[in-house]
Amino acid sequence: MSLDLRSSYAPLLALAGTVGLLGGFLGAPPTWLLAWVGLLLPLLALVARWSPVRAGVGAAVLGVAAVALWPVPLMWGSASWLEVCGAAAFWAVPALGALAAGGHLRRQASRMRQAVRDGRRDQQLELARDLHDFVAHDVSAIVVQAQAARFVADKDPEQAVRALERIEAAGLGALASMDRTVHALREAAGARSASVPGTSELPGLVERFEGGVLDADPAAARALSREADTTAYRVAVEALTNVRRHAPGAAVVRVRLHRAAEGIELSVANSAPARGAGGLLGLGLRRRSGTGLAGLRGRVEAAGGTLRAGASADGGWRVCAVFPAQGRALG
Repeated sequence: MSLDLRSSYAPLLALAGTVGLLGGFLGAPPTWLLAWVGLLLPLLALVARWSPVRAGVGAAVLGVAAVALWPVPLMWGSASWLEVCGAAAFWAVPALGALAAGGHLRRQASRMRQAVRDGRRDQQLELARDLHDFVAHDVSAIVVQAQAARFVADKDPEQAVRALERIEAAGLGALASMDRTVHALREAAGARSASVPGTSELPGLVERFEGGVLDADPAAARALSREADTTAYRVAVEALTNVRRHAPGAAVVRVRLHRAAEGIELSVANSAPARGAGGLLGLGLRRRSGTGLAGLRGRVEAAGGTLRAGASADGGWRVCAVFPAQGRALG
C-alpha cells in the first residue's frame, strides 16, 4: 500500500467525523446517519492500522465521537441524561473495537518487521563469525609457514620454496572464504545462498595443515544434515587453528570423521608438543580474538550435537563433536 494512501486516512476520517457530527445536529435523517456510521467504523480501523500516530490520534478521537454521539440529537428532549449517556456508551463500543482491531494488526506487523530485522542481524553475525573462523585458520597457517621459511631459507632453500607454496595456498583459501561471506552478506533478503564449506572440504583443509592426518568415512559425512555438516567443518577449522596457536610443536594432528554409537563423530586430536616447543595444549583455553570453546559448543548444540574437549592419554588434546545421524542409510 502506498505511503500517500496511508497518510490520507487520518484527514479523511477527520472530515467524515466532522460531517457526521454536523449532520446529526443539523437534523439529517437517521438512515443517513446510520450509513455514515458504517463508513466511519472501517475508517477508524484503517487509521489505527496505517496512519502516523500523531496525525491518527486526533482523527481517531473525532471519529469515535461521531460514532458515539450520532443518536444523541434524535434522543434530545425525549430521553433522560442517563439514557443519552447509555446510548453514547453503547455506540462507542464498536468504534473502540474498530480502533482495537486496527491497532492489533499494526502491532502484529511491527512484530513481524522486528523479527525479520532480528533474523537478518543474527545471520550477519553468524556470517561474520564464519569469516573469522575460516580465515583465522588460513592466516595462522600463513604465519607459521612464513616463520618456518625464515628459519630454513639459508640452510634449505627447497623447504623454503615449499613453505611459500603453502603460504600461497592458504592465502587463496582465505580470499575464497572472504568472497563467499561477502557475497552472502550482500544478498538482498539476507538469505545465505553462497556455498558454505562442509566436510567435503576436509581433505583440502587437512592437507594444508602440516602433520595433519585425515580419516573420513564418506558414508558418515552423507548422514549429516546440512547444518551439522557445516558445523563439523567449523569445528575442524577451529581445532586446527588452535593447535597452530597453542600447540605448534605437535608432530601429528589426527582428524577423524566416522560413525559412532551416539551418531556421527568428528574428532581432532593432536599429539603432545615436543619438548621446548612451548605453547598450550589446544582448545582448552579461549583465544582472545575468537569465539573459543564456549562459542564452539553453542554452535554444535544448535545443530543438535554435543561437544567434548580435554587432554588425551598421550599428553595431547582432543576435541570431539557428535552429531545426530539422518534417517538415511550410512552404507
